[in-house]
Amino acid sequence: MQQDDPDDLVETIFRNGTLTVVGIVLAFSLGFVTHWAANPIPWQPEDGFALFPILLGIGLQIRALSDLLKHECLKKRSFQRANRFFMTGLILTSGGVALAILFDFFEVSKIAALVG
Repeated sequence: MQQDDPDDLVETIFRNGTLTVVGIVLAFSLGFVTHWAANPIPWQPEDGFALFPILLGIGLQIRALSDLLKHECLKKRSFQRANRFFMTGLILTSGGVALAILFDFFEVSKIAALVG
């Protein structure tokens, strides 16, 4: 049986810290979607342009969390792959959140113009 080279392994403490960060960011991402869904502003078709990257990003964050929970993730190659999934998911989710905020801003501006 071949032993893993110590240089090809990630320290458990470092992996656990990364796991914590991924879990917290994923919770915030899910919380945003929940809050946005409960927003009293009616959904518009263009909201799909924001929702798609958010959901795809959350899916990648879940995949990263799942990979980080595996014992195999102590290997640098697996750990780095999980980090790439997480960062891609974070970027997609952030972009979708920015779009959602922008769309809500325009919708509130439109309502204010009609009322004012």
